[in-house]
Amino acid sequence: MIYIYVKTKDLLVQRIEFDIQNSKNLPDNILWVDLISPSEEEIYFTSDNFNINILEQRRNIHSNAKYWEDNALIDINLHFIDIDFQTNSNFNMQIELVTLIIKNQILFSIRDNEFKFFKSMQSKILASPKNFEDGYDIVDKIFEIRVEKDTDFLEIIDKNARELHMKILEQKGSYDYNNTLKEISGLQNINMNIKSSLFNKRKLVASLLKSDKIDGDIKQNLSITLKEINSLIDFSISQFNILDNMQAILSNQINIEQNQIIKLFTIVTVAMMPPTLIAAIYGMNFKYMPELKYHYAYPICLFVMLISMIAPIVIFKKKKWI
Repeated sequence: MIYIYVKTKDLLVQRIEFDIQNSKNLPDNILWVDLISPSEEEIYFTSDNFNINILEQRRNIHSNAKYWEDNALIDINLHFIDIDFQTNSNFNMQIELVTLIIKNQILFSIRDNEFKFFKSMQSKILASPKNFEDGYDIVDKIFEIRVEKDTDFLEIIDKNARELHMKILEQKGSYDYNNTLKEISGLQNINMNIKSSLFNKRKLVASLLKSDKIDGDIKQNLSITLKEINSLIDFSISQFNILDNMQAILSNQINIEQNQIIKLFTIVTVAMMPPTLIAAIYGMNFKYMPELKYHYAYPICLFVMLISMIAPIVIFKKKKWI
């Protein structure tokens, strides 16, 4: 599928769904050619009409070449992330690799799937056509909006992490540690992918700033975007530290509870040892045991066993071991 964005005589931007079967002539004043899961025929049509090797650029995606520039074009491979937060441990995360090519001031985007971000981008272009004179303006806006979206995701992670932190500190009674660990791991996973995407964007923006194809106004905007990316990377790293700290707190709480259980079993074991010893002695099958002839031997024996069990508990309490 091919969508073409053109600048009209009224300085508006028009979005055209281009069908290569019915329309062989391309419109004038093209700003952006957006290819979504293109067929071979659509790829060859675009390559022939714009003198651009789309297949080569698609191979660059799979070879993980992030940025390429020559005398004719700029080729950018960028990660796009979209996250649908349901719970911290249950979320839908879509990661898409998209190729952006700028040639003759026209932007070409090649992607395999429809993406929510592009719908937002398309709406902004159609709503503010005066801000977009060529493909470089659109790329500038793409990075700006992507950084804003990453900021939103990190703010959600921060909010959820704070709520989870309070939940851990204020826990009462029985507590589902497994679920909490899953929530922390989920937030760590999201944060890790966002941080990786931010590193990718930082490298690409830095490369664009070195290009002599981009004018000063766009470079100024990209410089601001680069500063925002650096601050977001720092924020993402701080989130990693917070989540690691939460995981450590939770692990310590689990260890404390396990130690309390082991401590309880140890006390019970120690308390039961003396009466067990007494019972073992009087369970021996010796013929001559004087206590067997005593009338009150049995209750006395039970009393001694009880005292021998209580005594260690009293001693432990005085020493504040329990």
